[in-house]
Parts: sequence; C-alpha cells; structure tokens
Amino acid sequence: MIPPELVFGILAEPFPEGITHYAVGGVLVGLGVAVIYLGTGHIAGASTFLESTLSYGSNLSRFQQYRPSRDWRVVFTLGIVAGAGVYALLYQDALWVTEVQAWRLFLGGILIGIGTRLGKGCTSGHGVCGVGSVSSTSFVGVATFLLIAIGTAQLVLALEVVP
Repeated sequence: MIPPELVFGILAEPFPEGITHYAVGGVLVGLGVAVIYLGTGHIAGASTFLESTLSYGSNLSRFQQYRPSRDWRVVFTLGIVAGAGVYALLYQDALWVTEVQAWRLFLGGILIGIGTRLGKGCTSGHGVCGVGSVSSTSFVGVATFLLIAIGTAQLVLALEVVP
C-alpha cells in the first residue's frame, strides 16, 4: 500500500496552490454537464456555439439543425464567459490580463476554431463528455490533444518563444 503522504506529496508538486479549487471546479463542470444532458437530451459542448448562433440570422440548412438547441447553447457559452469573469472579479486583481500579443490570441483562436471543427468537438467536450460517456473516439481525441499540446509546449520552450 502506498502511504497517503507520498501520494499527496506527488500531487502537491504540480499544484502549489492546492487542488481543492480544481476538485470543486471539476464537480461543478460534471454537474453542469449532467444537468444539460438530463434537461435537454443533448451532450454539452461549446464548439457548436458559433453555428447555433448563426442559425438566428441564416437560413442555410447547415445552421438550421441547431435551431431546437440554440437557445441553451448560447446561454451555456455565455455562462462559461460570465463564470470566468465572476471568478476574476472575486479572486484576481484584474479582469483577463495577459502579456500575449493580440495577434497571437487572434491567430490562436482561429487555429482552435479550425481544430475544433476538424476534431468534431472541443478538447473539453471530448475530455468531459466524450470520455465520461466512454467514447472511443473521444479517448483517441484526448490522447491526441495531450500529445500535441505537450509537444508544442516543449517546442515553444526550446525555441524560447515569449508572449
């Protein structure tokens, strides 16, 4: 049997601020996903936000498939942003401060949007909802996301790229 002190020591190193707020956040995300699924019969996800929002003003069939679920999708996505804002106001000195240049944020957003469409969902959707529902596609997706993210982080570190 592994002593609990050793386990906590291993966990404490990558989480110097503690893990309680991560655990609470994870429970809240899980509850939110469950409430959305039980209330709508749809798997929660933010990657369809743009297309569901475009269904308000476009008659293209591509966007119309989201008409029945577009209202809760908009509320869901706005809730993500509002929740981050409330957290920042309560626990940080400023609202969304970054040293990353605006063009890099914009380019990153575009690349994330493209990757989300190619990957048939976002990282959190596959990680929370897909893995939670034991989807083999999501397991492969999450493993791919992690490997690419780790490789990219190592490359950026090696190239000494700064924000």
